[in-house]
Amino acid sequence: MAATIDELKNLPITSGEIIAEYVWIGGSGIDVRAKARTVKGPIGPGDVAKLPKWNFDGSSTGQAPGTDSEVILYPQAVFKDPFRGGDNILVMCDCYTPQGAPIPSNKRAFAAEVLEKVKDHEPWFGLEQEYTLLKKDVKWPLGWPTGGYPAPQGPYYCGTGADKAWGRDIVDAHYKACLYAGIKISGINAEVMPGQWEFQVGPCTGIEAGDHLWMARYLLERVTEMADVVLSLDPKPIEGDWNGAGCHTNYSTKAMREEGGYDLIVKAIEKLGLKHKEHIAAYGEGNERRLTGKHETADMNTFSWGVANRGCSVRVGRDTEAQKKGYFEDRRPSSNMDPYIVTGKIAETTILWEPTA
Repeated sequence: MAATIDELKNLPITSGEIIAEYVWIGGSGIDVRAKARTVKGPIGPGDVAKLPKWNFDGSSTGQAPGTDSEVILYPQAVFKDPFRGGDNILVMCDCYTPQGAPIPSNKRAFAAEVLEKVKDHEPWFGLEQEYTLLKKDVKWPLGWPTGGYPAPQGPYYCGTGADKAWGRDIVDAHYKACLYAGIKISGINAEVMPGQWEFQVGPCTGIEAGDHLWMARYLLERVTEMADVVLSLDPKPIEGDWNGAGCHTNYSTKAMREEGGYDLIVKAIEKLGLKHKEHIAAYGEGNERRLTGKHETADMNTFSWGVANRGCSVRVGRDTEAQKKGYFEDRRPSSNMDPYIVTGKIAETTILWEPTA
């Protein structure tokens, strides 16, 4: 009997070689690209330096002109491959010119530079990635009547039941794929708008926050591809009385987590307020459709902060206020934000920058 596709896909590799899927961010700044190569194994998370650099046609991804199209992939982080299994791996990469300079779409280089400077402060990040699942042919949320609307918001957040939670199999498959891969995924939940979900990555230290969130996004793209469903990171996928999608960013430094850290938290938040416009400009495309002052957001033109207030730009938790130490949540980043930019900017503003009189 002839072998099936599934049987061929699951054949063991006994030659001592493995498949390495190189993953990178494309020219739009939000699309994820990938291609695979054979390398000698095994390669573990601590062995990234053993992996070779590689190149691709940047003119086909919006990252180089056709007359000088070669872009070089630098391996930066290794994860286990939940799709191929075995010793096969996924490799998070960033992009450089043949001369070794970061290309314009490489935002990891900026973040790595900043986060290296502040590593003694031990910055922790927790990223809450909201997203929407869409039907492929009509680009309308999963579970919604085509061209129509479900009942108003209210029963869907953390909801259960066939009339409230749509796409749970996809969400759980992604959750387990992330855990298998070694991504620091810490939870999932159904969101306020039906067909919208969230996963959380962190706490992560420094640059690993961006590496882990981007790889988690790649896995989600792959899982939705298998389910024949479209992943949307649009910050306001449906206009009207429906919540948008963000990527709330929780943040602390070692000193903020220690006794007396609350004063440092307040100081950091005040610094963010002084650079509000600069951060808004870096926090994702289309965010003006989401940050309206409604649907658990603050108006994007005004900076505010408060304790337990989800209508503010920055929220401090009750536990942090009570214990006088902990972390805070920047609620402004959109679902399509680049975590390298956001984590780098927050660390730069709160640690390295000092306002002038």
